[in-house]
Amino acid sequence: MILSSMTGFTRRQDEINLNDTTYQWVWEIKSVNAKGMDIKIKLPQWLADCDEIVKRVLGKYFARGTFYASLDIKTDACEQEAELNEPLLNTLIVKLNEVYVNNQELFTKPSPAELLKVSGVLNIKEKVLSSDELQLLKEALEKSFDGAALDLQQNRRQEGAKIADALEGILQKIQLITQKVEDICKNTADKMREKLQKQIQDLVSSPDVAPERLEQEVLFLVMKADVREELDRLAVHVKTARELLAEGEFVGRRLDFLCQELNRETNTLCSKSADIEQTKYGMELKALIEQFREQVQNVE
Repeated sequence: MILSSMTGFTRRQDEINLNDTTYQWVWEIKSVNAKGMDIKIKLPQWLADCDEIVKRVLGKYFARGTFYASLDIKTDACEQEAELNEPLLNTLIVKLNEVYVNNQELFTKPSPAELLKVSGVLNIKEKVLSSDELQLLKEALEKSFDGAALDLQQNRRQEGAKIADALEGILQKIQLITQKVEDICKNTADKMREKLQKQIQDLVSSPDVAPERLEQEVLFLVMKADVREELDRLAVHVKTARELLAEGEFVGRRLDFLCQELNRETNTLCSKSADIEQTKYGMELKALIEQFREQVQNVE
């Protein structure tokens, strides 16, 4: 499976001929990050019920993201038809001409534009598709939108592949640093013994301390600073993250939860630190985990 991003854009143009009239349209879909599924639709008023098509198709291909879908549709025919009532127009011409001829001092010459404004002379009819034609158009629009959604899915997967590479690179760095911390911890007991011995010498006049007592104190401090469990859990989380990346689709939420777990173990590792180098590596881990989290925010 391929990891998928939540950001993408696609534009698809199609057309259909119905009763010698060509309908041309453009679907546009844009998607951005979101915690869930949010769909915003912009359609012509006479095709408003096509919003169900948009929701159904997007739900088939995607699990997360905010989607902006819009449709721009045009036709090569006039959307309105004009019907001229010639008998009425001819009658008006004759009558008005008689009035004008007999009363030229009172009236101006009749204007054709004025005649067309007379009720009933010119009727404008909206061009309406039959129910069968409208159904054919909607089927074509759905097929076209399905293709656009597939294009968007491919677009998001291409971006997802780049994110997967970036996440794997971060995981490699996390793994390398945890190994360095593990190497540091191998010498923790010796370092603490030397540090404790020096502190005792600085505080008391007689540096002689029973070896058994010194070892007890060292053992207590080593146990308190032990980060073996944290390192083991970090290794398990890195392994789980790689498994999720290999699994691919719809793993964004689980990767986001994994970021929280990685951060929790790193915080504990830093709080237990008894070595400056260990603290430095702990801070590097926190920075890497934040980078990992930022990338994961864009994973579906």
